[in-house]
Parts: sequence; structure tokens; C-alpha cells
Amino acid sequence: MKSEPVKAQCEPDDRNPMMMGQAPRNRRQAIGKTMVAAIWLLYAAGPVWDLFVNHTTTVERLWGALGLASFVTTYLLLISRHMRGVLGERLKQPGLAVLTVLCVALSLTLGPPWLVLFIFTSVAAAMVMPWRLSRWLVPLTTLVLVGVGACLPEAWPYYLLAYGLPCLGSGYTMIGVQYLIHTTKELRAAREEVARLAANEERLRLARDLHDLLGHSLSLITLKSELAGRMLPQRPEEAARQVRDIERVSRQALVDVREAVTGYRRPRLAVELAGARAALRTAGVNAAVDPALEAGHRGLAREEEGALAWALREAVTNVVRHSGAGRCEILLTEEWEADERRYLCLAVLDDGDGPPRGKPHEGNGLSGLRERLALADGRLETGPAPRGRGFALRAYVPLSASPVAASPEAATPAVPAPGPPGPAATESPETGPAG
Repeated sequence: MKSEPVKAQCEPDDRNPMMMGQAPRNRRQAIGKTMVAAIWLLYAAGPVWDLFVNHTTTVERLWGALGLASFVTTYLLLISRHMRGVLGERLKQPGLAVLTVLCVALSLTLGPPWLVLFIFTSVAAAMVMPWRLSRWLVPLTTLVLVGVGACLPEAWPYYLLAYGLPCLGSGYTMIGVQYLIHTTKELRAAREEVARLAANEERLRLARDLHDLLGHSLSLITLKSELAGRMLPQRPEEAARQVRDIERVSRQALVDVREAVTGYRRPRLAVELAGARAALRTAGVNAAVDPALEAGHRGLAREEEGALAWALREAVTNVVRHSGAGRCEILLTEEWEADERRYLCLAVLDDGDGPPRGKPHEGNGLSGLRERLALADGRLETGPAPRGRGFALRAYVPLSASPVAASPEAATPAVPAPGPPGPAATESPETGPAG
């Protein structure tokens, strides 16, 4: 089973709606991120107002409009290319130099309201330059603002205080934001690496188990086949006995393989929750996950956890394929039944089209899921969502009287006791129950 890259990490969700630290994957996302950065250009309303109200000559208006357009274009070019990760090192310093020159020239020729452009220069320097340089460029930009303002008598004290402090504060705030983005990228890369290593470890475990299970059996089958072939002409009864032994060994090997595959496929709630998040993000569905599901449950045995994990996979698959929903809630609660038994309930609610009217027949996925839960002494309930719109799936499994203590053996999938293979042994390790 091949490990697929987590492409959905680049999709926006409720935890990262602005895609901070993520490069846009298409033109629409690139425009959206640029628009978020362009919103702050509303602070340039002061220079625009000053241009059309306080300056009456055509030369001043032409110079101000041309300079402001050049400043905004350079600023958006730097920010957008930085967000897309395509800003080369050779463009950073010339771009910041152009912004600084325009700030100084426009402020000295058109007046104090144009000092606000230094704030954008400080923010741009904090975003595109590394920390070892931006920590000096931000105060240096502020000092240039103060120096230019000192040359304008009407700039003191209102304009210098109104623009100087935000210039310094905004720059260092953006430095902090860039540090958080860098940390987020490292964390995302570390999580993907952990997932990749876990998948590799599981593949190694399966390869090791299959080798240990089949190596001896296949060697014995080969040996007995050769022996039966030599005995067949002269001693047919002994050859028949060897053939019966071959049949017995091959049947036992088939049982061992099924048990190994069943142990390999036993799902975990944490793993299925990560897959559910990725699937919902890819489908454009906002996921609201109960914190109780994130923390796990100590009183949940392996079989019951596997049944709930299958329920989560099937429910999310149905939401992605059939519901047309825009939001999905995943809840985990404890409930006491009338027989004084304690159950754990996994509920998956969406705001989609809901169950089809007049068609109570369930698909293979829900039927198989109902059987899985029944094997774990649980049950499945489906129907309309509580809000009157959408579909609700609730899977119940009993909780043991005493919590299962965490141990290294419990942390790794174990091969179940020998016995007849259940439904899980006959399904593909790739697909799970059909939805």
C-alpha cells in the first residue's frame, strides 16, 4: 500500500483560513492572499485625500498619483511574490530601496500625510527579509521616518507620533508573524515526516510478519510436494498422506495470512481522524472536531476502537461523496443506556442534502458498518441531522468497566488469536468497506 502525499494541507480550513505559511496552489488562492495583504492599503487613504484636497496644482497631483501608484505596485509585487515563494533574493533589496526612496521623496515634496507610507515599507521589510536583517531594518526605517518628519515643521508632534510608533510596532509584529509562519512550516513538515515513518514502520512490520508466517509454511509445502512426487509411482498411499499434509499446511498458512492482514488493517481513531480531516479539506467541507476525540479515550478496547474508526471512515466517505455539505461535525460522547451500560457514541453530522426520502435501503458501506458494530456489541443509528437539514450517523460501542492501561504492546497492532476470519479479512486493505 503506497503512502499518498497529503495534498490537502494546502487547502484552507477553519484552523488556517488565510493559508498562513502555505503557498497558493492556484490563481484563485494567489489572488485571495494578495487581496488580504492589499486590505492594509486602506491606510493610504490619507495621502489620497491629501492629494485631491490640499494640493491644487496639476504637477503636484500628477507627481503624487504617479508616485503612489509606483509605491503600491512595488509593495504588492514584493508581498505577492513572497507569499507565493517565488521572490528571488536579487529582488528583495532593490524593491525595499524603491519603497524607501518613494517614501522620502513623496513625504518631502507633498507633506506629512505621506509619512504613512513608511509603515508599509517597515512591514514589507519585516516580511521579505530574514530575521537577522529585518530586526535592524525596522528601526532604521522608523529613524528615517523621524528624520524626514523633522524636516517638515508641521509634522511635529502629531504626525511623528501617529506614524512613528505604528511603523516600529507593525514591523516587529510582522517579524513575529513571520516567525510563527516559519515554525508552522517546520511543524507541518515534522508531522508529515512522522506519518511517513509510521507508514514505513507498518509496512516493515507486515513484511516481517508475512516472512515469518509464510517462510516456514512455503518451505514445508515445497519439501512435501517434492517428496510426494517421488513417492507417487511406488507408494501412492504415503504420497496421498503427504498431499493431505500439504493441504493442512496451506490452509493454516491462509489463516495466518488473513490474521496478519486483519491486524495490519485494524484502524486507529487518531489515524482515521487525520485522514478524515484531509478528505474533508480536499472536498471543501469545514470540519468541526470535538476536543474529546482529539484526546482519545482510555476506556476503549482495541476492537471497539477499530469499530469506531471504521464508522468514522465510512461516515466521512459518505459526506464527501454524497452529501454536498459545507460543514461536518464530529463528536465523541459517553452515554448511559437504560440497562445501565455505558456506551461511547461517535456522531458525524453534516448540513448536506440529508437522507433520500422514500429510500430506506442502505448501501453496502452502512450495512457492513452495522455488522462490524454488532460484532463489537455496538449498534449504528442513522437519520436526519438534529437541525432539520443534513444527515446524522451515530455509532455506539460499549465501554469496559476499567480503563485499558496504556502499554507498548497496546500501542502496536497485534495479531488476533487464531480463529475463523471475520468480515474484515475479506476486504481490500486499500479500500475498506464500500460506501
